[in-house]
Amino acid sequence: MAGEAELKHRQFLWPSNGQPCPIDRVLRESLVGASWSFCRRLIETGKVSVAGVVVTDPRCVVCPNDEVEINPRAARPEHRSLEIVRLVHHDAQIVVADKPSGISTVAFDPNERGTFDELVRRALGRLSNQRMPPLGIVHRIDKETSGLVIFARTTGAKRHLKQQFRFHTNHRAYLALASGYVQSRKITTRIVADRGDGRRGSTDHAKLGQLATTHVDVVDRYVDATLVRCRLETGRTHQIRIHLAEAGHPLLGERVYGNRSGRSARQVPRLMLHAAELGFVHPTREVRLDFVSELPADFAMVIEQLRLATKV
Repeated sequence: MAGEAELKHRQFLWPSNGQPCPIDRVLRESLVGASWSFCRRLIETGKVSVAGVVVTDPRCVVCPNDEVEINPRAARPEHRSLEIVRLVHHDAQIVVADKPSGISTVAFDPNERGTFDELVRRALGRLSNQRMPPLGIVHRIDKETSGLVIFARTTGAKRHLKQQFRFHTNHRAYLALASGYVQSRKITTRIVADRGDGRRGSTDHAKLGQLATTHVDVVDRYVDATLVRCRLETGRTHQIRIHLAEAGHPLLGERVYGNRSGRSARQVPRLMLHAAELGFVHPTREVRLDFVSELPADFAMVIEQLRLATKV
């Protein structure tokens, strides 16, 4: 498919004998040759309706017999942030939000727009009908990773939370789909910014890199993949992805690390990694807060497909 300019207005029914499916996968299967990024761009710019309602979240689930409409000339919807941002908790000091896949937590260059911190700030502003100052960045998760992120709303809160992340007194756990037969284990290595090929990785040199520890626990097994819960004892960049890839079990959808054994990056909609659990001490109330994020529809759909394949 050459691009949106050649796409014509069309309507179709999701088959009655089909399974509930995220709208981005519906488009991917219905538009011959369309890429995941093309389909998501159609959705996020308001060109797609399900059962007569414009949807802008690629995770929106289409049920059997739902009518899907693609209108390439539809106007971009307003207030996109309110539609894709789920505020899990917010008060005067902090905000915890559930980040969808496909959005950067923060900008990586001055020209990047529509980042998650920006959308969360706008959503908070609309709730209070006030212009919000920039949020304090406490931590980041990868663009393709979904799940829980915390931002600080005051300098003191940012300092307090940063200390918890620095000394690993907070709690973070991820759900991941890894290729092959993974076994529960504790992985500890030293991670360097360049393992020799321009990518991050582990080193045997005792004085290089940063110590990184990941606790891997098996949740479920399928024919060629394993669902694991990964608890971070440290929080290095790409830590889970590196540790599992180096153990011979790259994540499904992995495009950077590993050898893509099992299901390749082309067979799943994105990197199968979700920040499912987040716990910390509130910076002013000094009480423990713990949050859990359910798997998004695209992740849950891949699991369902794996389960069906396992039963065959």
